[in-house]
Parts: sequence; C-alpha cells; structure tokens
Amino acid sequence: MSIHIGLTGWGDHDSLYHSNISPQEKLAVYASFFPVVEVDTAFYAIQPEKNYEKWVKETPEHFSFVIKAYQTLTGHDRKSVTKDEFRAVMDQYRESIEPVLQSGKLNSILFQFPPWFDLKKEHVNRLRVIRDYFFDLPLALEFRNRTWFSPQYRQKTLQFMKEEKWIHTICDEPQAGEGSVPVVLEPTHPERTLIRFHGRNVHGWNRNGRPDWRKVRFLYRYSIEELSEWSRWIKQLQIKTKHITILFNNNSGKDAADNAKQLMNLLNIQYKGLNPRQMDLFDGGLA
Repeated sequence: MSIHIGLTGWGDHDSLYHSNISPQEKLAVYASFFPVVEVDTAFYAIQPEKNYEKWVKETPEHFSFVIKAYQTLTGHDRKSVTKDEFRAVMDQYRESIEPVLQSGKLNSILFQFPPWFDLKKEHVNRLRVIRDYFFDLPLALEFRNRTWFSPQYRQKTLQFMKEEKWIHTICDEPQAGEGSVPVVLEPTHPERTLIRFHGRNVHGWNRNGRPDWRKVRFLYRYSIEELSEWSRWIKQLQIKTKHITILFNNNSGKDAADNAKQLMNLLNIQYKGLNPRQMDLFDGGLA
C-alpha cells in the first residue's frame, strides 16, 4: 500500500528552489521533496535517451516517473498517420524511455487524450492498439471528453478499462462542458490508480477566444476544505487499490507545490529515501 504525491514537471515550482539554482540542478532538489514526478516534456517531443539516463541518475532508488505519451500517439497534433507510421512512432517512443524501464523507475505512461477524443468505435480501437503494443507496461488513461462517463456509458467505459488493464486517471478539474470529465472515484487496474489535480478554474478551462488561455487554465489554489475532502476520498480508494499516485497540475499561479505539501500533511505522509535536503545554516533551508 502506498500513496505517492508529486507535481507535473519540476521546472516551474519556484517555492522549492533557491533563486540562483540552474535548471539542470532542479530535478535533484525536487527529488528531496517528492517521490514521483510527471515528465510532461515527453508530450511535446520524443526525448533522447540521454535525458532519461540523466534523470534516472539524479533521482533516488525508489523515485518514479509518470511519463506523458507523445502527442502523435494521443492525436493532439492531429497528424494523419498510417498504421505503419503509428507503429514507428510507438517504437521510437518506447526506445526513448528504455533507461527508465531498465532502472525500474517507471510509474506509468500517461495517455491523456484531447477534448475532441469522444466515445466512438474508432477511438476505442485506438485504445486497443496502444494497449496491445505496450502490453507489458503500466498505462494510465485520462479522458478530456465527458461522453466516456455519460450515464449510459460510464459503467461500460470502466469495465473496458478493467478488461484492458488501463490505469484510471481520476481527475479533479473544472466542470466546463463536454471538454471536461467529472470526478469518478473508481479504480480500474488491479494495482494502481492515478489522480491528477488540474484546479477548478471553470472560467479559464476552455479556450473561448482568450489569448491568455494557456496561462490561466490551471490558475487555482485548492483550499484546505477541498483537500480535506480529497483526503477522505483517497482513504476510500485505498480499500480498492494498492498504489495511488497523485500529481498536482495547478501551477499557473505557482500553487501546485504548496497544495501537494498540504495534502501530504492531511494524510500524515512523510517520505523516506528521498534525495538529501540541501540545508542553509542561516535561513533553515528550503521550506
């Protein structure tokens, strides 16, 4: 039984770092606070193996990575690819993450699909193709389209995920129409569940012609009352799933790290085996 709490990415969480820290040093310091991180850069480009080799070396033995699937695999880039081209991309992606696989530090590969990825046969078939290819790896599935959890299909979707051994990514996000999903507190994998906190900024969630949409989308700070409710839900989920990974993505206003620490306190979690904390003799170190 375990609960691992972390953040999406390690570069933008200013409260964790001294002002003069270099970008190359941040992951090692991050890993002195949290036991897991999401590699979001893998969504934008297939990372070279040397990057993963470096990240594996900079993190402690029991640290783990949730690696986002490349955007061609989820369809975000809207590229029209043949079956052979799609297979080639999966080959390239798998080869790139090999250092993480060899180190035993893969938490899961996160397939987050776009808002237009609705419930229809061709999309179900794509999920099967991906699951068959990565048959031996833990895959987490996150929807951004409400049709998957509409009343008439909710149980069928969950049953499909259980049969295909997809890890359910439970989301806390604004309820802003078809391009958002409700909180569905149901594990689908025998071992693992992923929870991602996106904030509740309902006015910034959808583009709606806003030029600053990407900057404000995750602008939200969870209250203690909201996190306390989640701590109760997480304890209920523990009855059904052995390992829970929680990632905070609400960082437009630099709130993710603070909220993650607050949830750790509410759940009375203190991690062992992290990187040594760099302490400053005069100011007491990193708060």
